[in-house]
Amino acid sequence: MFKNCEVESLIIKNKIVTGLKIKTNGTELQVSCNKEVILSAGSVGSPKILELSGIGNPKLLIKLGIKPIIDSKNVGENLQDHLQLRVIYKLQNAKTLNQEINSVFGKMKIGMEYLFKRKGPMSMAPSQLGVFAMSDSSYEMPNVQFHVQPLSLDKFGDPLHNFPGLTASVCNLNPLSRGSVHIKSKDLKVQPEINPNYLSHATDKKVAADSIKLARKIISQPSMKKYNPEEYAPGINYQTDKDLERVAGDIGTTIFHPVGTCAMGVRDDSVTNPNLKVNGIEKLRVVDASIMPSITSGNTNSPTLMIAEKASELILNEV
Repeated sequence: MFKNCEVESLIIKNKIVTGLKIKTNGTELQVSCNKEVILSAGSVGSPKILELSGIGNPKLLIKLGIKPIIDSKNVGENLQDHLQLRVIYKLQNAKTLNQEINSVFGKMKIGMEYLFKRKGPMSMAPSQLGVFAMSDSSYEMPNVQFHVQPLSLDKFGDPLHNFPGLTASVCNLNPLSRGSVHIKSKDLKVQPEINPNYLSHATDKKVAADSIKLARKIISQPSMKKYNPEEYAPGINYQTDKDLERVAGDIGTTIFHPVGTCAMGVRDDSVTNPNLKVNGIEKLRVVDASIMPSITSGNTNSPTLMIAEKASELILNEV
């Protein structure tokens, strides 16, 4: 078993994958396979490895000095993600994780509570509430999802705010915007260019504006009045649809659901077929969220597990 390895490329002979080129601790090695290779590097890593191996858009590969082996123009295309819009409120008469984390004694309490009771904030996911809703009445089924957290911060990696805060993150479950992931160099260490292309479709912009308005409607309900919520982000100055569409990009972040860059389908230009095999080549399957043609209407973890279960069945039955 090899540890601390990076896959440099697939070894391909006569359009058959026979193994891998890997780097470990500065040493290049080749690993052979006698059945098939399972590529499970995710929606960013899988298209990267395919392109480094000569499977992708010939124009891109030739430009980067890589010999095209399989013409597969949709490798790295069709990127989809759930963009979460983080609507933040300052609260009164409420205790949130902001105060606990910003206090030495609060941190000690959280740590001790988990150490001795396996309870408290360290035992829970950041989101304490999930809600499916419709951004407007024209939808017959929920098209947005809320993740509500008893904390707030300007951006990931920043400290929590020093005021009691609540974040109502809301994402469009069925975005129509499409992005891409492509390598920028044949050097393994150069990270690919990720272009999520969020909010490029007019419908996604409308859903974004409506989602912020829905968050405001919920927070203005009588049951929240005692907390006197004050909108911190995006801020009450943003009222028109155009203003909300524009600011959505400022308060939006990935919810870490990238899919679609090795999309499965029955057409010849699909990257993978319904058995997850890469079209145009033998003994290679992709088994991760990159094979989803369209993003699921909710969190992608369980669907990805289902993909793995199905792949296991296909592999065991040699389909």
